[in-house]
Amino acid sequence: MKVCVMGAGGVGGCLGARLAAAGHDVTFVARGAHLAALRSDGLQLESVRGDVAVADVVATDDPASVGPVDLVLFTVKMRDCAAAADHCRHLVGDGTMVVPLLNGVESHEVLRERLGAEPVLGGTAYISAVIERPGVIRQTGALERIVFGELAGPISPRVQRLQGLLSDAAIGAVASDRILPDIWEKFILLATNAGVTTLTRLPIGSLRSHDGTRALINAGMREVEALARAKAIDVAPDIVARHHAFYDTLPAEMKSSMQVDLERGAPLELPWLSGAVVRLGEELGVPTPVHRFIVMALSPYVDGPPVLPL
Repeated sequence: MKVCVMGAGGVGGCLGARLAAAGHDVTFVARGAHLAALRSDGLQLESVRGDVAVADVVATDDPASVGPVDLVLFTVKMRDCAAAADHCRHLVGDGTMVVPLLNGVESHEVLRERLGAEPVLGGTAYISAVIERPGVIRQTGALERIVFGELAGPISPRVQRLQGLLSDAAIGAVASDRILPDIWEKFILLATNAGVTTLTRLPIGSLRSHDGTRALINAGMREVEALARAKAIDVAPDIVARHHAFYDTLPAEMKSSMQVDLERGAPLELPWLSGAVVRLGEELGVPTPVHRFIVMALSPYVDGPPVLPL
């Protein structure tokens, strides 16, 4: 299968490396020093699930040079979603599947506005991975699962084919007939964990071991759950309890990608995580005091480190 990874960061680099190692024709869209390293030295994935080295990497910063592909793994940051979606027009032909694996709950809507409804699936990823240095992806923990499906309707033949392709590449792949609840169920934990880890500058192990931060995480998740129910999204009735149990299984040293961005001085996805919770809460009349505080406290860092007055 001909695949384009649109955004070769942690998630895209991890999945693309496994697909390339399985023999698929993979092109990575990247930029800067990471792009230069991919071209000169190839791609390395460091993972407890098994390291992968891809020597002859095809990488570009120009999606138009790639042409139509069978599968687009859309893994950019949400702040780049709209612009990257416009560039994806060059990648979409007859039968192309576009699978967004971004943080947040709005990427599929942006893609459908720009590419039409037909090529766009819904998707979400459970992978903790970052660019360790240009050309090298480091995966934290053994969890590696992507969930995807048609945004309306049952599991289709193309979704079944995609599940088989990804599974054959040693990627945990789950075909879903309820992808919107799946996306929101992840968002309940994701938005809260990203906000609290970044706010406190602490990894997951520290947060779950203290009553105060554990209660804060619970309150934040309850706010997002209330939003989902206000939007008539059929999330599981015990989803918060399940998230707490899942949280306790994660590596103690794990950090959210937004916390890593803060530590590296990069822009934050805050407007599409806690920011989206606050915005949707205002639209739907759902109180979101935890996420509102997170937004206010982290707002100086949204575009990178704040400039201190002289």
